[in-house]
Amino acid sequence: MPLPAPPPLGAAALPPGSFADRVVAVTGGGTGLGKAIALEFARLGAAVAIVSRGADHRAAGVAAVEALGALALDVACDIRDPAAVAAAFERIEEELGPLDVLVNNAAGNFPVPAEDLSPNGWRAVTAIVLDGTFHCTREAGRRWIASGRPGSVINVGASYSWTGGPGFAHSAAAKAAVKTLTETLAVEWAPYGIRLNTLVPGLMPHADEAAHIVEGVPERGRNEDRRAPAGRVGQPRELGWAATFLARPYAAYITGCTLAVDGANWQRRAMPQPQFVPIPDQLGKGPFGS
Repeated sequence: MPLPAPPPLGAAALPPGSFADRVVAVTGGGTGLGKAIALEFARLGAAVAIVSRGADHRAAGVAAVEALGALALDVACDIRDPAAVAAAFERIEEELGPLDVLVNNAAGNFPVPAEDLSPNGWRAVTAIVLDGTFHCTREAGRRWIASGRPGSVINVGASYSWTGGPGFAHSAAAKAAVKTLTETLAVEWAPYGIRLNTLVPGLMPHADEAAHIVEGVPERGRNEDRRAPAGRVGQPRELGWAATFLARPYAAYITGCTLAVDGANWQRRAMPQPQFVPIPDQLGKGPFGS
């Protein structure tokens, strides 16, 4: 028997209006898990800034938030650029008001054996996942510290920040750094009333998943409900509910925490271990992409 199914889409985990008069910024909030998080804040009354490079992605996020009757703002920003981040946060404050919650969700990823990972490929992922998260967090933190306002940062991590991620050396390294950044700043900024936590999603299929990830990872899309101890995949809204909880005052004593929303999948171990297949063989490649 699998873990029980979650409540239906549209159900709220917190009382209506829990985030009324609050401003939330979600990077990469126009698609996938970022959009799911943005929508749960919107259901609870938040004004939501959808921060992304892609105009189509931003438009999709804004439309989805507005369909719930919430206020949305389309914010173009390359989070790899500190000046662009500062300008984006200035616009959010001017048009929506002071920021209350920052969700660092934007990421980049692709499967590749480490020996085939180019310096540009490495930077393409780490510049978004790590540098972008730092730039946005620093900008929000400096504004909160200067104004004396409390704030909450929620970073979207990955379970391979604990275990390593064969085939995803770039992303695993960056996500591990985000985890320790979260824990470091939780200590540094607690005296200012600023909390930082990390959410780790499990397998949560959604329509916006990049084709190169789905097609590039062996066995993706097959028997996925059987790939977790929970007996089912997760639903994106479950990550959104966790995010809204962590940002609420009732979680005011939770900071520096990493919360896995993955049906216990990252702890799974086989008995006995299956036969090991090298990563290039799993990806159908020889040494150096041959």
